[in-house]
This record gives sequence, C-alpha cells and structure tokens, in this order.
Amino acid sequence: MFSIPGILLLSILGLWLFGERWRLLRPSTLRSRREGRAGLDGLHSYVYGRWTNQYVHVLINWVGPRLKAHGKKWLTDRYHGKILTLDHAQAIITLNKPIPLRDLEQIIPYPLARSLVLDGPPDVAAYECPCRHARANPCQPTQVCMVIGKSGVDFLLEHNPQSSRRLTQAEAVDLLRTEHERGHLHSAWFKDALQNRFYAICNCCKCCCGGIEAMTKHHMPMVVSSGYVAEIDQSLCNLCAACVDTCPFDALTANESRLERDWERCLGCGVCVDQCPAGALSLARDERKGIPLDVRQMV
Repeated sequence: MFSIPGILLLSILGLWLFGERWRLLRPSTLRSRREGRAGLDGLHSYVYGRWTNQYVHVLINWVGPRLKAHGKKWLTDRYHGKILTLDHAQAIITLNKPIPLRDLEQIIPYPLARSLVLDGPPDVAAYECPCRHARANPCQPTQVCMVIGKSGVDFLLEHNPQSSRRLTQAEAVDLLRTEHERGHLHSAWFKDALQNRFYAICNCCKCCCGGIEAMTKHHMPMVVSSGYVAEIDQSLCNLCAACVDTCPFDALTANESRLERDWERCLGCGVCVDQCPAGALSLARDERKGIPLDVRQMV
C-alpha cells in the first residue's frame, strides 16, 4: 500500500511530531488550542513560545532596523511592554487573588495585547532572555526573564526544559530584587499572539534589551511609562553621574552645576533611585505619565 520512501517519510514525520526530543504536540500545546489559540494565531503563538530566542533575534537584528513608520506602529500595537517599579513587579508575583481584566486602555494605551488574566498566586518560570541571546557579548546571567501564568509556564517547561525552570514565589521575588540591584529595570510584556494578554515580566539591561533599543535607537514606542518620574533633590546630588550611566532611556544629564532630568524620556523605572549613592533621587507619581500597573488596586 505504501512505498518504502513513503513509509520512511511517515516515520520521520511521526518522530518529528511525537518523538520525545522533537515532539511538537504536547499536552500544553493541545490545551492552548482549547483556550482558543487555533489557526494562524495558534501557529504564531506556538512559534513564538517554542523558538522565542530565534523569533526575537530576527526582530532585533533584521525586522526592527528596517521598519518604516507604518511598520513600527503595526508592530508596537501588537507587541509592547509596561514599565514596572520593583514594588509593582513584586506585587504581581505575590498576588493571592485571581484577576481577569481586559481592555486596559488606561494602563496599556495600545489597541491590541492589553489583557491581564492571572490566578493568584501565579505560576512562574524563569527562562533565557531572548534579547541577551541576540547579542554577541550579552550581560550575565541570561536566565532572567519570567513567564507568568499556568498556560505559558506549562508550555515553556514542556517545550524548553533545558533552558527554563519553575520558580517558587520566594525565588521569583529574589530574582526581581537581584536584577534590580544590578541596575536593571522591570517590564510587563503583552503580545497579540498570546491571546492579546500579559505573559511575562522581563528584567532588562540597557545594553541588551530590544525594547529599550527600539525606543532609544529606532524611535518605536515599545514600552510605556510606569506612571512615575524621577525627581532630583539638588541639595543632595554630588554630581557623581552614576545615575546618568545607568538610566536606560538617557533621561539624565549632568553639567558642571546640576543634574537635569528630561521629562519626556523618563519612564519611571526607578533604576536611578537605587543606583544613586547620595540618595538624591526618588520616584514621584505623575498623572501625565499614565496609570501604574498595580495589581493590588485591581482585585
């Protein structure tokens, strides 16, 4: 009934689909289809989740630098982040109540990818930062991004077990604090392929992060403000310029007499606050910068 080449082809296909190492259809894949990720959206979410490093590498090194204005808007509408203070990032990890919210237009001012659906406490897994993997000499360590929520965590651990690990609540909070001490910012990421929803907290460094590079180099509004801005106490500032070097968005400059903050550039990440040895910087709520993503105000 089947020729020898046909049998070999079917055998190879079977190994590819169902073999232990290369298996495509795993329990988490089937669950995602039942949740509504079918057709092209399902394929997109599968490719993104299974080969995130390769996906982001192409975005950073090939797609982003070549996009024109229309393409930049199309991409940022579908793939974007929200800056989180350390306090607000920790609040997501330590959440103890479910949050099913959609159309967060005041918090995430994009037409797509702005839903927040979390069970508390949420499942969390750490995985290799795709932005750092896209660089020739990335910052270390690289396993600093966190998938949030059972669906995403199950998919990640089943399909990429060598490069990911489940975190306890205490381990996740410790990772956030350790990255913050390194001078890295926290951001919540939303993507259209993942049911238009929040799916990850990234701990971003200014030298590797594709979102920061898109903002500062390619003028793409990939991330929105935390809702805060940095304020300077000039009487305490000794002009050491430590904050100037660490600011991810180049919002701080020091001249001979004072430290200056660029209000437009400042996105309220808080990196400068804890990197200032003189305690001259603080975060202040600014309504013009939008509404913070504070899950404690949503339950």
